[in-house]
Amino acid sequence: MHGATQPLVFRLDDSVPELVREVLLERGWIEYDEHKQDNEDWNLCWQNQPFRMTDHQSIKPWQRLNHHPETVRITRKDYLARHLKRMKGIYGTTLYEFSPAAFIMPNDYIKFITEYTKERQIPGRKLSYWICKPVARSRGRGILIFKDIKDFVYDCMVIVQKYISNPLLISGYKWDLRFYVCVASFCPLTVYVYEEGLVRFATEKFDLEALDNVYAHLTNTSINKFGPSYRKDKDVIGSGCKWTFSRFRAYLRSRHVNDVRLWQRINHIITLTLLAITPSVPFTSNCFELFGFDILVDDKMKPWLLEVNHSPGLHLDCATDAAVKRRLLHDIVDLLNYKEADALRTSKGVIRKVSSFGRTQSLLTTKTDISLDFLACGKETKSAVTSPSPSLLQVNKRSPMSGRAGSAYPKKTLTSQLRERMNTPKTSLLPSKSKQLFRTSSSLYEPVQSTRWLNSTELCTHKPSVPHFFLSDKDKKPFPRVGDFVLIFPFSDAVLEASREGIHVKSVIKEIHKLMSKELQPEHQKSNKSLFNQ
Repeated sequence: MHGATQPLVFRLDDSVPELVREVLLERGWIEYDEHKQDNEDWNLCWQNQPFRMTDHQSIKPWQRLNHHPETVRITRKDYLARHLKRMKGIYGTTLYEFSPAAFIMPNDYIKFITEYTKERQIPGRKLSYWICKPVARSRGRGILIFKDIKDFVYDCMVIVQKYISNPLLISGYKWDLRFYVCVASFCPLTVYVYEEGLVRFATEKFDLEALDNVYAHLTNTSINKFGPSYRKDKDVIGSGCKWTFSRFRAYLRSRHVNDVRLWQRINHIITLTLLAITPSVPFTSNCFELFGFDILVDDKMKPWLLEVNHSPGLHLDCATDAAVKRRLLHDIVDLLNYKEADALRTSKGVIRKVSSFGRTQSLLTTKTDISLDFLACGKETKSAVTSPSPSLLQVNKRSPMSGRAGSAYPKKTLTSQLRERMNTPKTSLLPSKSKQLFRTSSSLYEPVQSTRWLNSTELCTHKPSVPHFFLSDKDKKPFPRVGDFVLIFPFSDAVLEASREGIHVKSVIKEIHKLMSKELQPEHQKSNKSLFNQ
């Protein structure tokens, strides 16, 4: 930022990788100091856990949070499976056949046994391989691949899917793609995909006769970096277990493979997955979400969605990580579009003075505060996993380290009391039937403490008084490109207009179907297996 009278300020949770701090310091930012600064005197708060809805509702025009609420709906494996199953039922398999059917255990055990048994009753039928994954773990922990049900053992909630046993191999090695996707807003839905990314390799050759060899079947770096072949110079792959997308796409073109067509199909998968939850994400201002979409490509060049990662890893394990992730973070900050006025961290109509406790107090309430506070009514939902850890934005009044009195929240008002009541945990896990409403449209089936559930249009009824940071001042449209971030949604003016006031999923799906029909071209390619194993 040029010409600012003071630097921008960031706040980081202890669990955030050091790279985030390094990049922000490189850009001339300073880190928040609770002993010297008011609780609102910051521009970016970054943490790995979700924020509380009260944090979203009290956001100021100069601030950004690195999470949207309720995104667990696609980042936990069982929720993702339910949402995609629902969308497939509504809009058909033509669009939503990009994730293997999932059985959620233990609830779907009978359905799984039925499918497993039916397959074995067909003479000459090639038997499937299956993969079992804990629903709430990451980095490949607890994954089991099996063919015979006698080997299927689990001790926590898991999903079981047909294992993609025909992955496209490079020199005999399995690989997948990590796409970085930044959602600048869910209302209107605004999605950027990073052009650079990571290709992650298994470090031993793919072998269906050795299902227990994690180094042959799993591509997670957290596993493969401890493998015996990690540092070896592997044929074509080289040492380590990662490539950049640039190197990968050059490799595809050298084999005469249509990488543009593949990328188009993956962009559609990303958009269709996000559409599954867009209507149910509560409206919030000034936040963004960096997702990690993991895509596997089979030997017919069909991309499959494996999972969506919340807070994708930003640690540096190798030089390839450094090349991709450092620039990724710089481009995210550019996408946040800070202005000189944001460095002042003041709002028109707010008089700020320093109290005897050394903290700034707002003496007048802005329209922004009122409108954002009003969003609390009827729009808050509980996380279906666990309650997030205490927010970075909270102030512990009793802590002698805080150096000031007061709290991160505004003084008591009618709406804040309503919000507080909504946030108070119930003594019973399940309310009485008369007070319980199930959100069946989201396929999560968790009870919602409300008299009704807002539909997709109502979620966007309240106009944001905080301007959208991702819109250009010139035409009020999302920036088509920021650094290596490329806008993939909205992909046309018609879709942009259709999603401004609350997305109409059916209309958008029709537009995507038209787009995919135009992209379909006869492909005359050699066998991908032979191309990739030369």
